[in-house]
Amino acid sequence: MMVVSEERFEALVGRAIDAIPEPLLNLIDNVVFLVEDEGEAEGILGLYDGIPLTERDVYGMGELPDRIFIYRHAICAICETDEQVIDEVVTTVVHEVAHHFGLDDDRLDELGWG
Repeated sequence: MMVVSEERFEALVGRAIDAIPEPLLNLIDNVVFLVEDEGEAEGILGLYDGIPLTERDVYGMGELPDRIFIYRHAICAICETDEQVIDEVVTTVVHEVAHHFGLDDDRLDELGWG
């Protein structure tokens, strides 16, 4: 298990978000990224909480933002090196953003982002 400070972990998440290609980044709509130590369910690395773009019917002003949670302790618990933490943060950010775009876990597994 790796120990990564909150500040460093948040910076890693920020870098992962910044690495999203601009054309895709411009399509992300009304989403906030949150780093938390732990999620409600044990062992999950991240969580998308919202309405995927593919399922939005009437979506107007005043909607609360979708939320993407990245869980520091869960990611650190499965990593033994700093490089593994960095890779897992990127994978988790990509995975949760893909849910925002409407991809389900089965499709993400097929694409290698499960």
